[in-house]
Amino acid sequence: MPALRLCLLSILTLPLLAQAATPVTVATVEMKQPVRELLINGTLSADQAARLSASVSGLVNRVGVDIGDAVGAGDVLLELDAELNQLALRQAQASYRQQAATLNDAKRRLTEANSLSRSIAASEIRSLEAEVETSKASLAASQAEVLRQKALLKRHTLSAPFAGVISAKLTEVGEWVTPGTPVLELVGSNTLHADFAVPQRYFSQISRETPLTIRLESASTSRTDSAPQSEIPAEITAIVPVNDPSARTFVLRASLPSQGLTPGMAVFGNLSIQSSSAEPVVPRDALLRDVQGNVSVWLAVVNADGNADGDELVARRRAIKVRPGQSDPVIVLEGLRKGDKVVVRGNEGLRDGDRIQVTR
Repeated sequence: MPALRLCLLSILTLPLLAQAATPVTVATVEMKQPVRELLINGTLSADQAARLSASVSGLVNRVGVDIGDAVGAGDVLLELDAELNQLALRQAQASYRQQAATLNDAKRRLTEANSLSRSIAASEIRSLEAEVETSKASLAASQAEVLRQKALLKRHTLSAPFAGVISAKLTEVGEWVTPGTPVLELVGSNTLHADFAVPQRYFSQISRETPLTIRLESASTSRTDSAPQSEIPAEITAIVPVNDPSARTFVLRASLPSQGLTPGMAVFGNLSIQSSSAEPVVPRDALLRDVQGNVSVWLAVVNADGNADGDELVARRRAIKVRPGQSDPVIVLEGLRKGDKVVVRGNEGLRDGDRIQVTR
């Protein structure tokens, strides 16, 4: 008899257990202007690069650098044989001293003549005044020649115009060089820039304020969570409207600190582009994928056969389409609209029509 009662009790409670609502957490579909991540390819270049040449002709006497050497602004890189110019400078300085002595003598004689003006003809005094002026002009010319020889002598030394690294050595000791002939190539080491080819359809969505991060090509293919330092924030400095009409791209230039990078490196850029229109978005936890890759969600809808209050919820499965490669939240292309309730927790074991209870 007790066994019979237990059996009857079990049979009576089975429908109640079957109708028990499954606790779930839901989220409301919202309309947002999502941020799209656009991956672009680029190449690093130095902000400063120069092919250096001597400003005077001469014989190379010393080359103080080699390929790969780091130099600072003002460092001496190359010296030309300046023996003849040193002699010319000494000659100009001697001529200057001679002209200075001549001027002093002319001034002395003019002073003496003025003191004896009663006994010296006025024409002689005027002649002495003209001699003083001529000596002044000759002294100025000699001074200019000294300055010219000093400038020429200084130009026999080639100095670095900015800090950087020697990328090419184009001459050796004993060679004759002329103005305009490159002797060294210098690449700046302080800042770099990256040029990216971006599809033209994104031109209106990108500005100088658009967030951009850059990472090395090698780091992008073997990136791990333990190496977040591979991403380098960059600043967009120029947007060129037309670059290659046939490829339908434009140039985006960004500057970044060198941080051990070198010109010529291939890099990836990641642009965070704000969408121009609002689209429905859902949390990634709401998505279910089958083996064929189809995407669906469980909707929390009011049961048409529910109680009089109309607040009983059931789960209804709906197939949707989402934009691939999106982070959380996910952009919905088809199947949902603003205000829909999607299940984000407790959706693993649901079946179509199951009663659900929303919990926090």
